[in-house]
Amino acid sequence: MLGLRNLARSAPRSAARLSTKAIRPQSSVFRQTAAFQPSWASVPRLTASFHVSARRQESGAVSDELVAKLQSEISMEEDMKEDDDLSANIKEYLENSPFEIEDKAGNQEVVLTRTFGDEKIRLTFTTADLNNNVPNEEMGEDAAYDDADMDVQSGGANTKGAVSQGKTADGNVRVAPEGNVSPADREELEDDFEDDGQQQGFPAHASIRIERPGKGALAIEATAQDGDFLIEDLYYFPSADLADPQTAEQDWSRRTLYTGPPFNNLDEDLQILLEKYLEERGINTRLALFIPDYIDHKEQKEYIRWLNNVRKFVE
Repeated sequence: MLGLRNLARSAPRSAARLSTKAIRPQSSVFRQTAAFQPSWASVPRLTASFHVSARRQESGAVSDELVAKLQSEISMEEDMKEDDDLSANIKEYLENSPFEIEDKAGNQEVVLTRTFGDEKIRLTFTTADLNNNVPNEEMGEDAAYDDADMDVQSGGANTKGAVSQGKTADGNVRVAPEGNVSPADREELEDDFEDDGQQQGFPAHASIRIERPGKGALAIEATAQDGDFLIEDLYYFPSADLADPQTAEQDWSRRTLYTGPPFNNLDEDLQILLEKYLEERGINTRLALFIPDYIDHKEQKEYIRWLNNVRKFVE
């Protein structure tokens, strides 16, 4: 759903850009300069010209075309929406989760809050992570590696799924089709089939704040991907206000504090216990699967809202 929708959305945009490129005539390199003009050349006459470009712009033809295109995009997005407003995974999580969700229309951030004993827990994620994910670059890198593999041999095929048939005179490996060998049975192809068999999720950043009265706060930066939370950094602040500074003074005080070493530098057993500490508070696999799904859902709603706002402005 995610990959197809992004592909469908990006395809018409790129095609439109290619189709609207104008071909500009290049000026001649043999244009006469003042040094080559004859002395008897007449002084050019200054004449006034009449232009109708301003009147054409006032007619609003471009605005009408833009409104029609925006409406077309809106209709396409509406058609691509799922039958239900929320997917089954999102509904199930919201109905059984201890977290309360705060989702303001027009904002890209989503906030989850809950209490755990005397702790106040706040988790924030954003739809920007979906837009920052660029699979095209990864595809380009994979293609580059494939090209490099193909260039290894100049005198014969060098592809996956081929069976070695000895060496040629120039030292290249002679290969032939597998014949009766199934591609799925080839060891070098197992990873490819596994990758194609399931859709990989995108990494979603999560900012976690845990506060306790009179004990300060923990600030955890993590990434939710493929059902796991990967802790990147964990900080301790003696005052909860410093975990999310709102003033310049708080921000300056925060910078001067020693908040802890890089998480990966900690003892492995300590890392595991800190991960279990988060799991006990509901920051677990279910939440790690929920966040990317909800980002996809919210981003589509916000994109449709943005299209409607631009259309109303242009009309």
